[in-house]
Amino acid sequence: MLKNISMKVFLKLLPLFILVISCTESEKNIQQYSIETLMSNNRSSGGSFSKDASKLVYSSDKSGIFNIYEVNLENNIETQITDSKEESFFVRGYSPTTGEVIYSADKGGNENSHVYIIRDEKSIDLTPGENTRASFFGWTNDELGMYIQSNSRDPRFFDLYEININTLDSKMIFKNDAGYVINDISNNDDYLVLNINISNTEQKLFLYEIENKQLSEISNQIANYSGQNFNKNDEKFFYTTNYDSEFYYLMSYNLSNGDRKVEYKTNWDVAFSYLSKNDSYRVIAVNEDAQNKLTIKNTNDDSELNIVGTENMNINSVTFSDDEKMIRISAGSPNSPGDIYTYDLSTNKLNKITSNLNSDINPNDLVNAEVIRYKSFDGLEIPAILYKPHSAKKGNKVPALVWVHGGPGGQSRVGYRALIQYLVNHGYAILAVNNRGSSGYGKTFYSLDDQNHGEGDLQDCVWGKKWLQEQAYIDPDKIGIIGGSYGGFMTMAAMTFEPEEFKVGVNIYGVTNWIRTLRSIPAFWETSRKRLYKEMGDPYTNDSLRLYDISPLFHAKNIKNPFMVLQGANDPRVLQIESDEMVQEARNAGAYVEYVLFEDAGHGFVKKDQQIEGNQKILTFLDNYLK
Repeated sequence: MLKNISMKVFLKLLPLFILVISCTESEKNIQQYSIETLMSNNRSSGGSFSKDASKLVYSSDKSGIFNIYEVNLENNIETQITDSKEESFFVRGYSPTTGEVIYSADKGGNENSHVYIIRDEKSIDLTPGENTRASFFGWTNDELGMYIQSNSRDPRFFDLYEININTLDSKMIFKNDAGYVINDISNNDDYLVLNINISNTEQKLFLYEIENKQLSEISNQIANYSGQNFNKNDEKFFYTTNYDSEFYYLMSYNLSNGDRKVEYKTNWDVAFSYLSKNDSYRVIAVNEDAQNKLTIKNTNDDSELNIVGTENMNINSVTFSDDEKMIRISAGSPNSPGDIYTYDLSTNKLNKITSNLNSDINPNDLVNAEVIRYKSFDGLEIPAILYKPHSAKKGNKVPALVWVHGGPGGQSRVGYRALIQYLVNHGYAILAVNNRGSSGYGKTFYSLDDQNHGEGDLQDCVWGKKWLQEQAYIDPDKIGIIGGSYGGFMTMAAMTFEPEEFKVGVNIYGVTNWIRTLRSIPAFWETSRKRLYKEMGDPYTNDSLRLYDISPLFHAKNIKNPFMVLQGANDPRVLQIESDEMVQEARNAGAYVEYVLFEDAGHGFVKKDQQIEGNQKILTFLDNYLK
């Protein structure tokens, strides 16, 4: 063929030949991984310094389930502290006075977490009770007492207790009979910041004096509010609000004179903010287009702290040691699970604590995320995150899935998800839509699906499918839908109310009967019950008529295409009966359904063996009925 091409033309075409050959070689070199290999990646959480910053304690699932590990930062020698086989242990930190480890754990995913202390190599449950749900809340000013929130007195409400670290005796600090959410406690132990949920667009914020039980409202306008923290001397406390703005911004409130000041404002939500122990640094996290962008400011001169060596990382969170000389960093990327690092401010030395990516996996074989936007049925712009297989191109069209996040009101975010990478690595494009009602894009966008669920938000998913069909590298006839929790509801809504649109559906513990779900929400959600009813509808009123209409369970006869369901038997949010009945009704109507039930799982599959089995079965189902 090259015989008939002149040398001049050949030289012009040479770069193109090289490019084609390179691309072909590149595609050939992409390795396809088994679920066992991808799930051999580890996950880690926490990361707390000891009082003298000589040690760091964190949780990891490298044993197959989350256990606790301690690292000596002087020599990087690691010790496994716990060896649980059944339940995941999530570390909360060290006791500053005794150095003992505090952690939390539930039973089989039932979400009734208890707080434990490891003393004399034994775990002691500090918050016993079969139906008790408790959480660690910090330390008293003298560091001899531990604050705990617990609903042991009333399953609906969380009271605040102080537990003496030496005797382990507890006393109630705040009795919560009004459904408050405790946001923070002052450093001098004098004040609580309380929040109460009214609706999606309104919260109230209060300052509560513990000694004289005086309650003062801080929220002076109808808006959303969230308490953040106090400064060291308790002269000010900080909160975020979206009053007169689409997005949350950071405010300060002067406790002595009531003065308020805008501390930080941008065109995205300030997700959270806090000060280091001596107020030398302020950390500000902004939810910018579905990922956290962290800024660390030196409070003396307002300069930004540059952490050398993290330039190509997406930092999710940081924590300072008490002496403010060390930082714990959690950072990751879409094509690699996050890791924990420490950073020495005096030497600028970055020290990697975990190695969560399996060394057998080349991160270049996995894919990065691309944020895109498309127009929905009414012209509304919908943000979404695209994960495109390396092999996808015009001459090699691939199947695709619309991925729907949990909620209502959640957000698909840029970051590593094993199931997404597994499916993309095996040739499926994923479009993670942030349909109307998703958080992170302003309060107007957030409220667009209020009492419109299964309608406008479902159409956003359908139009996400239409966007996929327009892409030259997507097979327009092979597009399915997948989601968990609220996303599982959206999956089943698509299969029942838009039965021609998606070739398959994968429902991961999704709501199928809104009337039952809203009537059976866990008691510990009492503080959000009214807010949820205002958003979804009250199942004890005429709203139940609409809730019936949008519940897939009652419309199973419409289903035409195959779907699968994955469910945990201990799920307190979406009960097993939701999936049991959906599967039975669909089968009675003649639909093909695969059902995977995990007896020892809750709302989310924590154990690696559950994830391996579930993800493998999802891929097999998709290969059989979509690809």
